[in-house]
Amino acid sequence: MSLESRIMQDLKVAMKQKDQASMRAIRAIKSAILLRKTDGSGTEITDEEEIKLLQKLVKSRKESLDIYQKQNREDLAKVEEEEIIVIEKYLPAAMNEQEAEQMVIDIITETGAVGMKDMGKVMSLASSRAAGRVDGKFLAQLVRNKLS
Repeated sequence: MSLESRIMQDLKVAMKQKDQASMRAIRAIKSAILLRKTDGSGTEITDEEEIKLLQKLVKSRKESLDIYQKQNREDLAKVEEEEIIVIEKYLPAAMNEQEAEQMVIDIITETGAVGMKDMGKVMSLASSRAAGRVDGKFLAQLVRNKLS
């Protein structure tokens, strides 16, 4: 089932249950998908693009959450937290640290990377294999640690 059809079904359920947090988050996802579909590129949305789109939505909410918490606006922070939880349900299951570390070690062994000069090669493979299941900054730090 495509993300768009899951979103439509889940939106109906959220509306019937009068779940405001889910409705807000799902409508945001639906809006982002619609914007991507009408961007003029004329191409279909791939699964990888859907994951990136969802990650972008989560990232922007986390940034807002951080700002609201610093400004002691718990009312606004709560809204962001609720939406993050709903949006993350549509992302693939995250890798734990051990799985991510093992994946990086496997890629380094597979590519024969020996130093920081090979970081780009390792990162490109790691990013594609992780496919949204690991935070990019964390992944870069892991690669950096293993190559140095």
